[in-house]
Parts: sequence; C-alpha cells; structure tokens
Amino acid sequence: MAYALSDVATAEVIVIDDSSVDDTAALARAAGATVITSTMLGKGASMHDGAMAASQDFVAYLDGDLAGLRPDIISDLCRPLQQGAADFVKARFGRGGGRVTELTAKPMLKVFFPELASFGQPLGGIIAARRSLLLQLPFEDGYGVDIGLLVDAHRAGARLVEIDIGSLEHDSQPLLDLTLMANEVARVLYSRARAAGRLNVDQIVAMYENQRQAAAELDFILTRRRGRQRLLLLDMDGTLTTQRFAVEMARASGQEQALAALLDRPTDDAAARSESIASLFRFVHKQQFERVARATPIRPGVIEFINRMRRAGFMVGVLSDSYFVAADIVRRRVFADFALAHTLHFDGDVCSGQVRVNPAFLPLVPGQGPAICKSHVLARFKADTAGPPLLSCWAVGDNLNDLGLLRAADQAFAIDPKSPELAKVPGLRVIRHFEELLPLVPLARVSAALANTEALQDAPSA
Repeated sequence: MAYALSDVATAEVIVIDDSSVDDTAALARAAGATVITSTMLGKGASMHDGAMAASQDFVAYLDGDLAGLRPDIISDLCRPLQQGAADFVKARFGRGGGRVTELTAKPMLKVFFPELASFGQPLGGIIAARRSLLLQLPFEDGYGVDIGLLVDAHRAGARLVEIDIGSLEHDSQPLLDLTLMANEVARVLYSRARAAGRLNVDQIVAMYENQRQAAAELDFILTRRRGRQRLLLLDMDGTLTTQRFAVEMARASGQEQALAALLDRPTDDAAARSESIASLFRFVHKQQFERVARATPIRPGVIEFINRMRRAGFMVGVLSDSYFVAADIVRRRVFADFALAHTLHFDGDVCSGQVRVNPAFLPLVPGQGPAICKSHVLARFKADTAGPPLLSCWAVGDNLNDLGLLRAADQAFAIDPKSPELAKVPGLRVIRHFEELLPLVPLARVSAALANTEALQDAPSA
C-alpha cells in the first residue's frame, strides 16, 4: 500500500476485498486506501469492481503477491497513457515468462493473434489502461482475465504497448493450479479467436467446458484443503438461496409447468428425475444459466456467516443437486471455497439436455447407502488420507434431500425447513436466519500463511 501511495503518479489506491479472512482490509484502510468489497469472488470481478470505483482517467493494476518492485513503476506504466501514445500498457518483467505463458499463451497467440505475439508476458497482471477503455471490455472470472483484456483491447482498436519494469519476485503456483490456469487461458484464447472469425471452435469450446468442470471434482478440491480440519457444507437451493435454481431456470425458459410435474416426487429415482429435469433445458444457452444464477436472491447473513467460519479455519463448500454451472457462481457470490454439483453438457455453449451425476455424491462402496446423497461428500472428506484427519463438520440444509448430510454432520442446522422429518435428526437445530448462527462460530484460528495463500488466489488490488 505504501509502495503505491509513494508514487507521484498515484492519485488514489483502491483495494478490492474478496471477503478476506486476514487483516488486509483493516491494514489497507489504515494506510490510506479506499477498500470496497468485491461483488463476487474472483480476480476478474475484482478488477472490474476496481475500474468501476476509480475516479481517475487512468487505472493501474498491481498483483498482490509481488515483492522487490523498484520505485516509480506506476509512473512508468502510466507515462505512455499520459503522452497519448497508448491506451493499454502491459508490464514485462526482467525474468522470462512462466510455464503457462511459454507453453500455452505464446504458442496460441502466434497461431490466432500473431500481431500480439511480440508481447513477452501476455499473462502478466501488472497493467495500466484508460478507464474509458476498461469499462468497454468484458472481464473473465478466472485465470484468463489478463490475456482476455489484452486481446479484447486489441480487437477494440486500442493502442497497445509493453514496457520493461525490471526484475521482481513472484510466488510460484502449485502444479494443479498451473493446469487449471493453462486450461482457462486456452479457453479464453479459443473463444476470442472464434469471435474474431479466425476459428470455428464449437467442439473445442465444448471440450474446454468439460475440462473447466473437471476442476470441481472432489479430488481437485481435496488438494486445496491446505491442512484445514474443519468443514462447513451448505446446501444451495432453499438454504443459501431463497429460490430453487431449477424453478428460476424453468421460469426464465418457459418450462414452469413441465418442471412442476417433475419436482418433489419422493418416490422418483433421483438420477432419473435429474435427467428428466435436465432435458427440459435442452437448447438453452449457457449464458442464460449464468444470468439466472447471478440473479437468484441470496439469503441475508450468508456472506457474514461464511466469512466468520473461514476465519475460524473452516473450509466452506456449496453442495447442490442442481448444476455446477450455477453452483459455482453462487459459491463465488457468497465467497465459499468450492462447489460440488452435477454437470450439464454444453455443445457450443448450448445445453444438450444431458447431465452427469457428480461422483462425489455416490457411495464410497457401491451399494452401501443411498445411490445419490450429499452425505457421501462428507464421507469422502473423512476418508481423505492425504492431509490431517477431518475433526469437525457443520452442515446446513432445508429439505429432505439434505437429510442424509444433516444426520452425518457433527453440527446440523435446518434453515426454514420444508419437511418435518428434518426436525427429527438428533441434535439438529432449526433456525430462521443465518444471523442466529453467528454466536456459535468458534474463535478465529486461521493462520497467516493460509490467509496469504487465499489472498494470492482471489484478491487482486486495483
């Protein structure tokens, strides 16, 4: 913070807080920064929030995990803008590009956007641009945001330059994170190439959609426990949200009557019903699913409760019998760590009507227990031997499809329960509002190392 404020080109410093669990926000305010809460978890959303909040004509972004920055980098970044020589400036570091840059980004730029191939570090997060330009551009949610802005600024006719800012220190990413980054960068470049008329890539987009959804598999999520021994599992429909996602989707796509005939039939096979519901959304574009997920109302108090639980050392997950395309958006809206849900198949971003049950909802031992149940997710966490044993699990649900999970949890809560069966769970507490849970949250136990790791993933500064 002091570094940015010390530069003569800096008029204001804005820190976007992704519901951080350490003292970042308080320290930033004390140093003189303006701190605002991100509208959604993720680097792209935070960068867009920063551009929206900025009051100056030029906006500079600095990664939060950098060290060894030489003085006056912000001045150097903004100079081409001030001189009228550029609209968008990328920084090039003294070191070579990382593995994803060299193996994914640069080769793909050479194929699809050769006019941008000269950029030494197209994935670098240190940039400056005219605010008026940034507000015209889409901001990707994940790792592809920086390459997306570069290509989109070029396609918008902006003048682009790259400047050398010397050497710096940058924390390296784990291999699994690099894999996810490479997939996301490739997806963004393929989509931009198609939009530019340089590729017919429908089948490739579908392939990368499947790869993106693979990041929500439990094996990947378990690698991100980082030693946490407490778990909070939250049902999505009716618990985090006040409405059921399938109902909202049916309303948006004109399938309300057809859906009503399929919902809430306890004698139906869960897998068969899930397939029948998914078939109603055949030919619906993925953007429609995303719009509904972003618009579905969230219960009051959810974000504060999740933040306090994460501060107390809990890993927080959203579980849904609905679809990952929606659950992951809701997860980021409430600042949870992960989401597990079933996956819809999209062909060229259009729903095929086919659904795949998430294996995490299946029993560890085939034939033991219900065929599909959220309690199996908890069982798999308990069976994880790669890290320290799970010591405690809290669960919050609202309906019969949460019954198995609530019975298996150490602390169970039913919010505005839809079935009297939930109240029969031994030790379960019925609540009406998430605020009722706040006094029960244990004292914060999150370590500085964990807080810093999470800040690197999801909390850029603008």
